[in-house]
Amino acid sequence: MAALLLGGVLVGLLDRRPAPPKGSYQGVRDADDPRPSPRHAVPSGSTAVLERPEVDEAPAVVAEPEPAVVEEGETAPAKPEYERPEAAGSRLARLRARLLKSNNVFGKGLLALLSQDRIDDDVWDEIEETLLMADLGTEPTLELVDRLKARVTVEGTRDPEQVRTLLREELVAMVDPSMDRRLAATRRGDRPAVTMVVGVNGVGKTTTVGKLARVLVAEDRTVVLGAADTFRAAAAEQLATWGARVGVETVRSEKEGADPASVAFEAVEHGIAEGVDVVLVDTAGRLQNKANLMDELGKIKRVIEKQAEVDEVLLVLDATTGQNGLTQAKVFAEVVDVTGIVLTKLDGTAKGGIVIAIQRQLGVPVKLIGLGEGPDDLAPFTAEGFVDALLAD
Repeated sequence: MAALLLGGVLVGLLDRRPAPPKGSYQGVRDADDPRPSPRHAVPSGSTAVLERPEVDEAPAVVAEPEPAVVEEGETAPAKPEYERPEAAGSRLARLRARLLKSNNVFGKGLLALLSQDRIDDDVWDEIEETLLMADLGTEPTLELVDRLKARVTVEGTRDPEQVRTLLREELVAMVDPSMDRRLAATRRGDRPAVTMVVGVNGVGKTTTVGKLARVLVAEDRTVVLGAADTFRAAAAEQLATWGARVGVETVRSEKEGADPASVAFEAVEHGIAEGVDVVLVDTAGRLQNKANLMDELGKIKRVIEKQAEVDEVLLVLDATTGQNGLTQAKVFAEVVDVTGIVLTKLDGTAKGGIVIAIQRQLGVPVKLIGLGEGPDDLAPFTAEGFVDALLAD
């Protein structure tokens, strides 16, 4: 049954337009999507003048495997074998199973309360408390309770299966399946799609960039990584390691503390020269109350846009931080125009309601979720799949 549900989710998310030439990963949005969007508006046939940022430092370098030197008479070594990341279907099935185990107490609690023979004010108070404890937020909680009250009164059912259907419909509506959760991951004209990944310290941005590269490689997209987190000593090395495992180049600076905007610029420039599909730019962790760091994030975006539009700004949030993540999200959205959310650590102690709360506050979709430490524990988010995992037996 789970496989059938997942199949339906995948089919529903696939772009109905002709498949792009480099794969058709569900959840990946064509950067040439004709729908109007100010972030993607580029005059047809325009030729941008590339302007380098004014920085006085050594240029970034490209980290890639060095070719082996073959002496006369020796046999040339075999080409390096890169890992083949897990495909979307099996990835979603596995992650859905994990989500079911970690969050189904929330769904089962609601089902038990709504299936009682008599639902009085005390029961509705318990339902409200359950939703609030799931980090749904006050306004969405009151809205959902009002909807459930109205439907329970009209339909008057206590049959567990009918109650499950009712609750599923209301939760899916609140998660909002109409939001466009696809990623811009296809070249537009003579340039790659560009994605910036931002967030506060400790949420797993660099790891998320590495995992996202694997997601794209699994769909035969070509990728360049930009190590613009130049303040954390191990960040560039960590990112280069992620890339090397799947044969993806990483543009990084040899100088610790280098200007991150310069590295980001070089990464995009290299992506244009190499004709890749996507450039993923990692950034340093910003504390949302540090104005200078936030300003620098805006600078990175402006410098990149001297040669290419930034198609996606993905904000990585730790789902276990609950409502505190909303404060972080608001500040980042003011600086860099966030286009999508990546929720990490949605397993464990995370509460499922945070998905609804964040989307309501920002009007920005959750596009990807992480449910573990494995290299392929990152997958596209779907409203139906998420709710089905919450309510599954």
